[in-house]
Amino acid sequence: MVFAITSCSEDTIDLEGLGAVRGRVVAVGTNEPLENVKISTNPSSSTVFTDADGEYIIENIPSGDYSLAAQRDGLLAQFEAISIIADRELEIVFEMDVETAGNRAPDAAILDSPADNSVDQPLEVTLVWTGSDPDDDALTYTITLRNDENSEVEVFENITDTTYTLTNLSYKVKYFWQVSSNDGINDSVNSSSFAFETMSPPNNRIVYTRSIDDNGVIYSADEQGSTEIQLTSETKNSFRPRRHVGTGKIAFLQSVGSQTHLFTMNEDGSQMMQVTSQVSVAGFNLGEIDFSWTENGAKLLFPNQDKLYSINADGSGLVLVYQTSNGDLISEVDTNDNNNVIVLKTNNLEGYEVTIFTINTSGTVLDTILSGVSGAAGSINLSVDGTKLLYSRDISGFESSEYRQLDSHIFIYNFDDSSNLDISIEKPAGTNDLDGRFSPNEASVIFVNTSNDGISQKNIQTMSILEIANRADLITNASMADWE
Repeated sequence: MVFAITSCSEDTIDLEGLGAVRGRVVAVGTNEPLENVKISTNPSSSTVFTDADGEYIIENIPSGDYSLAAQRDGLLAQFEAISIIADRELEIVFEMDVETAGNRAPDAAILDSPADNSVDQPLEVTLVWTGSDPDDDALTYTITLRNDENSEVEVFENITDTTYTLTNLSYKVKYFWQVSSNDGINDSVNSSSFAFETMSPPNNRIVYTRSIDDNGVIYSADEQGSTEIQLTSETKNSFRPRRHVGTGKIAFLQSVGSQTHLFTMNEDGSQMMQVTSQVSVAGFNLGEIDFSWTENGAKLLFPNQDKLYSINADGSGLVLVYQTSNGDLISEVDTNDNNNVIVLKTNNLEGYEVTIFTINTSGTVLDTILSGVSGAAGSINLSVDGTKLLYSRDISGFESSEYRQLDSHIFIYNFDDSSNLDISIEKPAGTNDLDGRFSPNEASVIFVNTSNDGISQKNIQTMSILEIANRADLITNASMADWE
C-alpha cells in the first residue's frame, strides 16, 4: 500500500518501508565532538540535535533519496546525499568547520598619500590609502609609524576609515608608515611601507614661558613674535628656557616631584634629556632662579642654595664652583666665555639684601655691581663682550613677604666706568620691567612688563636702547624670554 504525503514546500515521499540514519558530528582537524548540531532531511522527515558526544540518530525514515543536513550557528552547513533503505540503518559522519573557513584574506592596502619619499611635509599629515576585501568584509586598519631619529614605534589601531591624521610630528624627521588590513577573520595583511620627511623648523630665535593650567609651558617664536611653536607639554611644569645657538639646544628648568632640575632639548622640543639628578636647582623662589650655559655649550652653571655648580651638558662632571661665605643664597648666574667672567646675584632667605657681583672661574670676587640697597633686584645678563651688565631693580625699595615689586627698572651697568643707565624711565606708571635680556645685536632689550599688582598678565616687550620711549608688545601673556 502506498501513502503519499504532500507539503507546500517539501517533495513527495513514497512509503515503501522505514529505515534510519545515525552518525556523529566532529570538528574538522581535531575530531572534537560537536554538540547541539541540527540534523535534518530534505524531503522532511524528522529533525534531531547531536548530544554531548556529537552523536545523532533519525529513525523511521521512509525509504528513498534524501539530502541530509548538519547545521549550527557559526559553522559551515554540511549536506550529504543519502538513500534510505527499508529496515536498514545508514551511518554518516559529518566534519564541520567554522563558517568563515572559506573566507579570503583582505587585499594589501594601497598607500596613496603622501606619496613615497615626499619632503617638506607639515607637522600634521593626513595619511590616505585604499583598502579592499575579496569577500566584501568590513575592514579595520592599523597604522605603524617609525622614524629615523630614534627606535620609537607608534601604533594606531582600530581605524575604520581609509584616512588618518598624524599630529605633533617633529621638524626635519623622516617617517615611515605602513597600513595593515584586518577583516576580523584572517590574519592581518600588511601594505608596503612609504616614507615622508617633515619641513625644516622655522628660525625661531626667541624662547619664553607661558602659564597654562598652573604649569609653565615653553614656546618659541620668531623675532616678530610669530610662528609660535609649543615645545614642552602642558602636563609638566617647565620654565626659564635658555637657548644656545652653537649647539642648537635649549636648556630649561622642570619640576620633578618636589624638586626642580635642569633639562635640555632640541630647538623643536625633541630629544628632551634631564641633566641634573644628584643635586637639584634650588633657591629662595624658583620663579627667580636662573642658570647659564658656559664653555661654548659644553657645560651649565646652576645654583643650589648657597652653592654654584657646574655640570656637563650630558649630565656628567658635577663640580662645585663657588659657595657664599655668609650663607646668602645664589639665585642667578650668567657667564661670558670671552673673558671667563661669572656674574652672580645673591640674596637672603626672603630674596632681599641683594648683591650682584662678578667672580672668575677660580671663585675670586672681581667687581661688585650692586649691594646695600633695599628691595628686589636681579635679571642679570652680560653683554657679548663682557663690558656691560643688564639687570633690574625695584627703585621703590619696597619689601614684603609676597616679594611684590612696585617700580622695577632695567639698568645697564658699564664695567669700564661703573656707570648705570636707567632704560625704564619711560615705562608706564604702576608697572614693572623685569627679566631683561640683550637682543643678539645688543641694540635693543627684550623684557617683561606687567602691572605691579603681582597678579596681572605679563607681556614680553622690546625697546631700543637708544630710543627707550619706543617700546612694543612682542608676545602677550608670556614671560622669561631669551633672544639669542
